[in-house]
Amino acid sequence: MNEEPTARACGVAPYKEPVSVLVVIHTPSLEVLLLERADHPGYWQSVTGSRNPGEPLYETAVREVYEETGLSPGQYVLTDCGEETVYEIYAEWRHRYRPGVTHNTEHLFELVVPEPLPVTVSPAEHLAYVWVPRERASQMVFSPSNAAALGRLPPARRPGA
Repeated sequence: MNEEPTARACGVAPYKEPVSVLVVIHTPSLEVLLLERADHPGYWQSVTGSRNPGEPLYETAVREVYEETGLSPGQYVLTDCGEETVYEIYAEWRHRYRPGVTHNTEHLFELVVPEPLPVTVSPAEHLAYVWVPRERASQMVFSPSNAAALGRLPPARRPGA
């Protein structure tokens, strides 16, 4: 019998599901948090991550925000935007998925915080973080779906409004 060994049988983590969340963290005045990827310096992004098997998407968003920033989403307003984007997985990251998987479905969330907050990045995932105006963030992110999500944020709200 010639079966392909599973990732688990080989002693490594199972394949990622091709379902993820993108969590845009921003202030009411549209200062946006971006993280620089450790595995690809110069690639900036919002919080993103794959769903664990059977995990509700909202819980994926909560988990990823906490893992990647140290922020507790329950203290702020985390919203499922009800939008999803299907995109082709970059070739350099396809090995993380089952053979033949080429596309991912990304679900958009937003987390509104009162002001730019200090975050604790996971060194295994990110090198640095910055808070920048939305327009600048849209230019910095490497992912077209991340840039599009930033462009769809509601207008900035003035403090006290």
